[in-house]
Amino acid sequence: MDLTAAYGYRLDWIVSFVAVARYGGFSAAAKAVFRGQSRISEHVAELEKSLGVQLFDRTAHPVALTPERRALLPAAEEILHRLGSLATTRGEVRFGAYPSAAAWLFPQVAVKVHEVRLLLVEGPSIELERALVQGEIDLAIRPIHPLVASEALEHHLLWREPLVAVFAENHPLAASPSVSLNDLSSLPLISIGEASGGRQFESHLAFASAGLNPESVYRTNQPQTLLSLVRHGLGTGVTNLLAVTTANLTGVRLVPIHNAGVERQVALFLPRHRPRTPALNAVIDAVTTIPPPHP
Repeated sequence: MDLTAAYGYRLDWIVSFVAVARYGGFSAAAKAVFRGQSRISEHVAELEKSLGVQLFDRTAHPVALTPERRALLPAAEEILHRLGSLATTRGEVRFGAYPSAAAWLFPQVAVKVHEVRLLLVEGPSIELERALVQGEIDLAIRPIHPLVASEALEHHLLWREPLVAVFAENHPLAASPSVSLNDLSSLPLISIGEASGGRQFESHLAFASAGLNPESVYRTNQPQTLLSLVRHGLGTGVTNLLAVTTANLTGVRLVPIHNAGVERQVALFLPRHRPRTPALNAVIDAVTTIPPPHP
């Protein structure tokens, strides 16, 4: 076996080739492997040049392997599979997430990638952004709002969820089928978010979009804290649905907000240009294949 022959091929060429074949196009492949479409096209062109053959019929829709080159795909997939098995058994990924995403999503990911050593780092959204930019974590699961300040990060939407009001079970509105932002604006509110920092969370955006500006008597990033404050009669909670359905709901009632106009959008955040290990790619694949929550 001539080992030096392998130097003529780059691994990212093979990854891009497999992605285009698997997803049926250059654009779909780019989204699947978190690369630019032009980069995927370059990789495939370089591989074709090195092999001296045309791999894809680009006139077909979707793009298809040329008949004489279909046999290359299983061989390329086997190369990636063996490399993934070799690397992920010893890989480590620092997994950043805000509390309710950690409670709901992290266990499902850990089950899927048991060969990867996962280190869970929980924290508020803004702190996760800082940790990701500074290289303290490898990925972050956090809401799109408050918007990140760094242009060094990219994100990929995972799911959407509505805002809800949280009442003590003896509150007059606790049995309502739904409430409005106007109903809530006159009440002492407890919201998710930092007490300072100036960045807006979804609940603040919902009220602002309706021309309302109620004050939060308390703000917290911990769902259990919000629920305990509500349970003790210290205010009415306004937060995203997943946050409170992953916590103890004893003594409180959840009521939909029928005109919120804003929902929580949760995304996977990654450094735009930092190299990704096979272990990290395995975790990304696991995160993006888990169905959205349906609380």
